[in-house]
Amino acid sequence: MSDKPVVSTGRRKEAVARVRLTPGKGAFKVNGRELGDYLMRSTLVDHAQEPLKCTETFGTVDIEANSHGGGLAGQAGAIRLAVSRSLAEYNPDLRPVLRKAGFLTRDAREVERKKYGQPKARKRFQYSKR
Repeated sequence: MSDKPVVSTGRRKEAVARVRLTPGKGAFKVNGRELGDYLMRSTLVDHAQEPLKCTETFGTVDIEANSHGGGLAGQAGAIRLAVSRSLAEYNPDLRPVLRKAGFLTRDAREVERKKYGQPKARKRFQYSKR
């Protein structure tokens, strides 16, 4: 466990989050606002806080995040990955727990591009025989 701040980056879809983790009382800010005020949906707030609850470090560290790009769900996923990476660097003993829970794996799924001659990426226009 280190006393100096730990900085890490997380990505999900088009969203990027940079997180600064310091020992503290449990403050969680995103772009200068409280986590609940920024993400608005309780499911997204829970998603972003999962690594802290899993490692039982909730309330012992302060997190300051800067997030941009994509939507709120992508940003919540990016914050979760960045927080997980910060916790693993902050306390190396937590790494196996985070790895087993799948928090250190980047979700590589991206939106598939739309193809010409089709209304969407995979949907086709209705076939007409006559």
